Amino acid sequence: MKNVKEPITEINKESFWDLIHEAKNACGQDMDAMLAYLKDRLVSMGPAQAQNFHDIIHAYEDLADKYGLWDAAGIMKEYGCSDDGFIDFRAWLIAQGREVYFAALADPDNLADVVPYGDCRFEQLSYVGDYAYEQLTGKSAYDQTDWSAYEALLMKLEQDIVYKGGIEFPREGADLKKYLPRLCAKHPDWDGQTRWNLQLKEIRDLVRAGKAYDQRQAPKKKHRSHGGEAR
Repeated sequence: MKNVKEPITEINKESFWDLIHEAKNACGQDMDAMLAYLKDRLVSMGPAQAQNFHDIIHAYEDLADKYGLWDAAGIMKEYGCSDDGFIDFRAWLIAQGREVYFAALADPDNLADVVPYGDCRFEQLSYVGDYAYEQLTGKSAYDQTDWSAYEALLMKLEQDIVYKGGIEFPREGADLKKYLPRLCAKHPDWDGQTRWNLQLKEIRDLVRAGKAYDQRQAPKKKHRSHGGEAR
């Protein structure tokens, strides 16, 4: 006899992804339909669960705020990715479900296996918990977030994430192609240009740190021995 899953009535880190999966199965790539589906489900669960959803989705967006993923977003979109575009990309990534989200943080190159649609942006998904909460209470979920509880939530959710080494650095040109080879090959229309503002010292320092990190990770060349002595 098949196990029948109980309907979701409480939003926690497991049921959050179950609800995303449920909405994705029902709506596919129709983002307007997915938004309406999620909002209706959250309204039916009440304000506390709408707030939980709101806090969890923002925590997952914050945990995905990594330059290596930002570079991947620019390649998938094929024309780079602005600050706001990257927020919307992270919401879109979450909409692809648990497996895609965690695989992208384990290695952004895994996004080569994901079909891009909707310009890889899903801005309104970030607001769906707030929409539901406001409909139920007339107040904003943003104003109700308990920030000490939110910090604890971030730490709890981060325990499940394995990040690819070096994901915290932006890259340029050949370095980026080495870091994300499959994704670059998958999107030949990408012009190969990154849009990092190298006028900013912080960005220049991060690019240099990424280059140094990649060099440390590169396989060491073996020296041949000559006449029994290492050269």
